[in-house]
Parts: sequence; C-alpha cells; structure tokens
Amino acid sequence: MTTTTFRNANRVQQSILAGVEKKSLIWMAERMPSFVNSDHLSILGLTSMMIAGAGYWLAAENIQWLWMVNAMIVLNWFGDSLDGTLARVRNRQRPRYGFYVDHLIDVVSAVFLLGGLSFSGFMSPGVAIALLIAFLLLSVESYLATYTIGTFRLSHGPFGPTELRVLLIMGNCALVMRTDSHVLVGRYLLMDVGGVIGAIGMVALFAATAVRNTMTLYREERLQ
Repeated sequence: MTTTTFRNANRVQQSILAGVEKKSLIWMAERMPSFVNSDHLSILGLTSMMIAGAGYWLAAENIQWLWMVNAMIVLNWFGDSLDGTLARVRNRQRPRYGFYVDHLIDVVSAVFLLGGLSFSGFMSPGVAIALLIAFLLLSVESYLATYTIGTFRLSHGPFGPTELRVLLIMGNCALVMRTDSHVLVGRYLLMDVGGVIGAIGMVALFAATAVRNTMTLYREERLQ
C-alpha cells in the first residue's frame, strides 16, 4: 500500500511549564508498562474530558462534583500529553495518524467540556459558545500554519494547554468557595469573567498570528 509522504512540522513549545513538563513526560514514558500504548492514552484523554463535562453538569446539583472534574482534567493531561511522548520514546510514531487523531480529540474534548460548563450554570451559554468559537478559530489557524509554514505551535507566549488546565483547576477550586466575582458594577459569574477574558485573549492571538502568517506567506510567494 502506498502512503503519502508526511513532513514533520517544527514543534514550538515555549510555555511557562514546558521545560518541567517535557522532562516529566519523558520520565513517565520510559517507565510506562509495555502493555500500555499511545492509543490507550489518547482514549483516556478523550474519555476523561467527556466525564469532566458530565461532572460540570452534575455540579449544578452538588458543587462537590467539581473535585471529580479536577481529577478528570489531570487525567486528561496525562493521556493527552503523554501519548505522543510515549510514541517518540518507543520509536513507534505514526505522524499522520497521531496528528489527526490527537487534534480531533482536542476539538471533541472542548465541545464536551464547554457544553458541560454551559449546562452547569457556572458559565452562561453565550460565554461558553464564544469561548468555543475562539478556541476553534485559534485551532484552525494553528493547523493551517502547520501545513503551509511547517511550524506547529503548541503554545502561544507563556500559555499552552497545560497552563490552561491549571487555570481551570484553580477556577474550579474557587467555585467551590464562591460562584461569582465582583467586577466593575454588579455581580458576574466567576466562570463568565474567566471565559470572557479567555475568549478575548484567544481571538487576539488568532488575529495576530493570522496576520503574521499571512504576511510571511505573501512575502515567500510574492508574484513577480
């Protein structure tokens, strides 16, 4: 069977926790039991985020479910971050399959997580939709840049998926103690405040990277 030649993109990871995270993932991958493979970890990453979304929904009745949500977010980090590292450590890489499945899972996970948040009452549905749209815009731009420029950004500035998970866990802990935040005039849901800030930040990053990459491609393919 003929397979299409695949060019590995240059991976850029410059987030705050990138150095510590990389060493930790390699350490765990080297000690992972042989019967565990990357597919198992990918499934764990997806399943844990689906359960996290359900946990948010259940937390509408009992806020203590947020502790389970936090546990699922940690499991999601373990599965989602370790699957690729395990493949590289064992030299069992499938670049096209891995890239496609990993980021397909990211998108589905975001839908489940933000869907659960919107049903929980901790975040307004409109804010959850805005946050999802911003995430999808940034994701699509990243995937297009990977194909056209050959650079895949796992982080933007000091923030990457791991840092966002940490912020989400911190937000959940704050929710257990207080469900709203006093901002400007009136009272606003704590998750709405974080969601609006996150959406604005991601849209700004999308705009900045889209302009930068468009200009780069324009210069490289300038018509004579």
